[in-house]
Amino acid sequence: MQQAQGNISTNSADVELLAMAQDAHRKLRDAIAVRVVGQDSVVELMLVALLARGHTLLVGVPGLAKTLLVASLAEALELSFGRVQFTPDLLPADITGTDVLHEEADSTGFSRRVVRFLPGPIFHNLVLADEINRTPPKTQAALLQAMQERRVTIGTRTHSLPDPFLVFATRNPIEQEGTYPLPEAQLDRFLLEVHVDYPSVEEEREIARRTTGVQVARVPRVLTSEEVCSLQALIPRLPVTDAAVALAVALGRATRPNDPKAPKDARELVRFGAGPRGPQALVLAAKARAALRGEAAADIDDVRALVVPVLRHRLVLSYRAEVAGVRDLDVLERVVRSVG
Repeated sequence: MQQAQGNISTNSADVELLAMAQDAHRKLRDAIAVRVVGQDSVVELMLVALLARGHTLLVGVPGLAKTLLVASLAEALELSFGRVQFTPDLLPADITGTDVLHEEADSTGFSRRVVRFLPGPIFHNLVLADEINRTPPKTQAALLQAMQERRVTIGTRTHSLPDPFLVFATRNPIEQEGTYPLPEAQLDRFLLEVHVDYPSVEEEREIARRTTGVQVARVPRVLTSEEVCSLQALIPRLPVTDAAVALAVALGRATRPNDPKAPKDARELVRFGAGPRGPQALVLAAKARAALRGEAAADIDDVRALVVPVLRHRLVLSYRAEVAGVRDLDVLERVVRSVG
């Protein structure tokens, strides 16, 4: 067995937290299944992001329950939930909030004007950014500081966001009219890009039954906000094997066309590869995946399982790749094979 690096405590509290993470994985999966049919792999990746304190970009055509998945997860957790419907006329203040001039009476009966901050929908634990690519870059940039620093600056004052704070954004990959590309700096702040696929025949039959009935299933509450924070605090302490770290770094560097050891496909098909956040995200997500399985350390299997959702949105493909119709997924599969 490979040596694991980390500083997880062997006391009963951390052992109990690891058992809680595994139990929460099962209960949250079952709770969301009350409302959403199928999409098991998507749900697991959302839980990985939850424990790793990372943001998630959900990509899929309309009608695949992307919004419902996020809303159901929020309902299963004791966390505040905010939703922003991104539109072309959305302003940054519509997301972050703004200072307003308010008139109030003092103790002497005279009125005076004071400036008060009215928080926007981003001041929630779990924020759904619906159709994030439908708003101009100026408004998209309002999320940058929040996603990276977990705070926002309005005027001369900086306001901290609640803890935990997670952004789940949705994007339609087909309809391009009236949409704007997401800046690379913003894409890099998403821990995972998760593609939501069509359901199977059996799942679609069940969807047709459930959604045309009278009753709407209620999602049971699974975790409190304190329990979520405790599980998130466990992840950095979870050990990771030397081999897993080495693989994560090798995969990240293999996507960079200027790296001396980059494979031929990366040199020819990639214009810009994953930065240092790529391997960091791979290791962190691998730890979260291991915790959901009740494992005391993350290993190379956890890293391999997360290569695509962690790295695919961090690649900028070359013109040659676009002309040849090569996808980011194709490039990553070739890179993984070259690294071994």
